[in-house]
Amino acid sequence: MMKKVLFGILAVCLSASNLQAAKKAKKETNPNKPVFTVIKENPISSIKDQNRSGTCWAYSTLSFFESEILKKSGKEYDLCESFVANKTYMDRATQVVRFHGDCQFSQGGSAYDPLYCLQHYGICPEDAMPFAGSLYGDSLHNFNEFFSVLEPYVAAVAKSSAKKISNQWKVGLQGILDAYLGKCPEKFTYEGKEYTPQEFAASLGLDWNDYITVTSYTHHPFWTRFAVEVQDNWRFPLSYNVPMEDMMRIIDNAIENGYTVAWGGDVSEDGFTRQGVAYAVDSKATSSLAGSDMAKWLKLTKTSKTSKLDSLGCKVPEIVPTQEMRQQRFDNWELTDDHGMLIYGIAKDQNGKEYYMVKNSWGKTGTYKGIWYMTKTFICANTMDYMVNKNAIPEDLRKKMGL
Repeated sequence: MMKKVLFGILAVCLSASNLQAAKKAKKETNPNKPVFTVIKENPISSIKDQNRSGTCWAYSTLSFFESEILKKSGKEYDLCESFVANKTYMDRATQVVRFHGDCQFSQGGSAYDPLYCLQHYGICPEDAMPFAGSLYGDSLHNFNEFFSVLEPYVAAVAKSSAKKISNQWKVGLQGILDAYLGKCPEKFTYEGKEYTPQEFAASLGLDWNDYITVTSYTHHPFWTRFAVEVQDNWRFPLSYNVPMEDMMRIIDNAIENGYTVAWGGDVSEDGFTRQGVAYAVDSKATSSLAGSDMAKWLKLTKTSKTSKLDSLGCKVPEIVPTQEMRQQRFDNWELTDDHGMLIYGIAKDQNGKEYYMVKNSWGKTGTYKGIWYMTKTFICANTMDYMVNKNAIPEDLRKKMGL
């Protein structure tokens, strides 16, 4: 009898405890946390992790081509970022030496670099080269030691006081690239068939002439092409310059018609969080809602700002982007070329605000396990340029662009 009483008391205590915990959880739930409903979602390949390497340009653009293959054939590939990085860093070093060091050598790149590699060198699947980081005892890419060796090597050659340099510097540089990234295979076997990298690229079934880049600035005429003036656009490919509204219309049309977009832009803004959302924050309006004046808001640490932005959630006030604002931010260095990601879908929150669904290359991190929800306003304000299949562009715009 005593045991039954004790069990009864214990059950009551546990029920009370569970009820208190439920009430506490309910109280702590942020009512402003966005709840997303998918409007359109296109197929993507698996989430990858670039880890401690500046190779977002390779990950995002190869993800783009993997989605292009999925759309065309339904087959999923895992294309090798190390192959692209190995070929690209040699080409970039060659340019730096030709310029006698009067241009930048760095880890970064643009969406055009993987396309150039596919066109000129081919590609291989991920498992045809050593797994990322494995050659130096890491489980993922870590370029800290790699580039501390590579950068001074390139600088020493480029800034040499010699009247003539030998071609042996390329042999030495290739050795460094192969030591950290792995040697690019001349031949490999995939699904029982032998390929060269060029043959494998051709077997993917894509027409490399279908891919263009788009931007929107006023320091060049609209409906012309120019090389966007950022350091990592070092091959100087020409982008189509269109008005801001058409830049956004192309993205929407692409997603609605089953295409993805290899996006490059600025993620250094306060509204881009590590939890998987991005807003083009109106700092003045946000500071008021957050209970402080603008001066106090500007003095807050990034962590404090992030905390307040998280609490405001989908009610964060956003700016209204304009063409003039984009130009001004580009010219004064506010709009920077930080990161490459893959736009593949559209969703809306509980208030009806629309977001792009964006695949990142930081592993399955954040609230949405490697996926970011970035408002259309954020993308409009912070796009540097993007790569898209020209067939995804509305017909009337293709005519204006001469495509």
